[in-house]
Amino acid sequence: MVTETIPAKSLLSAYQSRGWFASNYTMNIYRGCSHGCIYCDSRSKCYGIEDFDTVRSKDNALILLEKELRSKRRKGIILTGSMSDPYNPLEASEQLTQKAIGLINKYGFGIVILTKSALVKRDLDLLLKVKEHSPAVVNFTVTTCDDVLCRKIEPGASPASERFAAMQFLSQNGIICGVLLLPVLPFITDTEKNMEEIANKAAQAGARWIYAEGPAAVSLRDRQKEYFYRKLQEEFPNLKERYLKQYPNQFWCVSPQTGLKEVLKKACDKYTLLNKSEDIDHLIKQCNKTGQLELFNLA
Repeated sequence: MVTETIPAKSLLSAYQSRGWFASNYTMNIYRGCSHGCIYCDSRSKCYGIEDFDTVRSKDNALILLEKELRSKRRKGIILTGSMSDPYNPLEASEQLTQKAIGLINKYGFGIVILTKSALVKRDLDLLLKVKEHSPAVVNFTVTTCDDVLCRKIEPGASPASERFAAMQFLSQNGIICGVLLLPVLPFITDTEKNMEEIANKAAQAGARWIYAEGPAAVSLRDRQKEYFYRKLQEEFPNLKERYLKQYPNQFWCVSPQTGLKEVLKKACDKYTLLNKSEDIDHLIKQCNKTGQLELFNLA
């Protein structure tokens, strides 16, 4: 059972016409994350999450969610995973995300999931039910194909190989999947080889896109920066000093490797993967059955 909870007044954000990945609402049913990714921006003070590595659920989360879904005048697509992975290890026993998808299906909404966990495979049947009336999409964050390196920068998440296997399983069973290549870490993952390998494996696993927003940058501020530099010191000796020299006061740390954006675009074209946000959004909107686009009013 969940041993720690936090109070909550709502689960869903206000309706927006054009959110990330064609979404209209965001939902974070957990607070905090135990994946331990060394670069995670959600550690920053501005988000107000204390003891970030401790995962907590929100009080009466499912009751609140059903109440909000029932009362929403506008249907739409709900994005989950922007602040806390909905498939953190606690989800295996608590099943809050699974039950939330059931409610999302019940009230006729769509869903876009952001995750680094292979646990999402468990909910294939529910996602297929959502797909009958609305978009059902799973985005896997992948920063490297190297499982050894993955364990250093994302120690609590599923290894990259397991994410690709989960992606293949879902895509072969009818769920649209994509890759978030975020962030690109200077001097760690910012190589042409890494871009090419991710594109190749993504295509083999049935992904329809790679979203990289740039690419080649990682943000660093207050607590996030402190944690990142501490982990660099532990896992990559001497790299902290290189960062301090290269980025003395920057918030965005852009890779000094030039041409990465072009390299990724070329790889996406090679493997027939989308890489522009407007094209990805358009594809997600087309996931609805004929006649459903007017219901969501997303055009």
